[in-house]
Amino acid sequence: MKLAWRIFWHILFWICAISFFIFIGHNNNKTATLQHILIVWIIYGAINISLFYLNYLLLIPIFLRDKKYVLYSIVTIAAIIIYGFGKYGIATMFDKDVLMHYKEESLNEVETFFSYFLSTILVSIIFLFLSFVLKLGVDWVVNERVQRDLENQRLSAELAFLKSQINPHFLFNSLNSIYSLAYQKSETTPEAILKLSEIMRYMLYECNDNKVDLSRELQYLQNFIDLQKIRFSNKAYIDFKIEGQVRNQKIVPLLLIAFIENAFKHGVANDALSPIRLLITLDDAHLHFYIQNKKHNNNRDSIGGIGLNNVKRRLDLLYPGKYNLDIRDETDTYTCELSLIL
Repeated sequence: MKLAWRIFWHILFWICAISFFIFIGHNNNKTATLQHILIVWIIYGAINISLFYLNYLLLIPIFLRDKKYVLYSIVTIAAIIIYGFGKYGIATMFDKDVLMHYKEESLNEVETFFSYFLSTILVSIIFLFLSFVLKLGVDWVVNERVQRDLENQRLSAELAFLKSQINPHFLFNSLNSIYSLAYQKSETTPEAILKLSEIMRYMLYECNDNKVDLSRELQYLQNFIDLQKIRFSNKAYIDFKIEGQVRNQKIVPLLLIAFIENAFKHGVANDALSPIRLLITLDDAHLHFYIQNKKHNNNRDSIGGIGLNNVKRRLDLLYPGKYNLDIRDETDTYTCELSLIL
């Protein structure tokens, strides 16, 4: 909130508060003159308000923020005493309106210095307490906002870093695949390069938003699977099914690819009897992802890596409390199941 608006709301609050107490005082004490009410509530209201802001704007920031508690207590007590003497001095100038108390037909005794001074101390303590509570509340709100902004910035930076890892990781694996094709002088090398360019176009130009259409993400997965089939000379066996309707659902981009990469990299893809099984089940608000692959004998202890660690962290940041990830690393098979609230 801008400074001008803060000042406006503070002034409006005090005007309303003083007006309310003038109205209440006039109705509760019919013998009090208008001059008495104005002096008591406007002049002394202004004095107490000045004490309020002395504590709010100067004493608390100067002393309490540096943890100078003893010095703050001394200065506060001194301010209460000084304000007490000052209020009594003004009271003597308007003794008939301040120090004398009217009843219906008689005039009370003049209030003693000691009695009046004690009452001013009580009022001063109340205003100091109110200013302390307000300052504490305002600082808490500001600190929460700052911490929230810092946390959002930290999360944004971490997400950007995690996303930046995906492209090099994917490109590294894909280039290895194409290199294998080129080394074998395969006729499918140009097709693989074209398929890779389509995939990279999606990753570079369509994944900049926080979420993308689920249909585009599924097409991206299909292109990746097609690229792997080319790599295996169409001898990669994968049972890929989508159950449910793809409508207007949105999903964080590049979230599912790590599971499929992992299956091709560490699993057995060229066994027709044990194909990679991939099932995606959809409804309007939920996605269930299931993938299982047979493990290579020489890769049984090396499953995972950057890809899966990356996706786990992204799930924590982007779908907190909205996902369930179950990874089962068994003797012969590796299974990943992800349930996600879109």
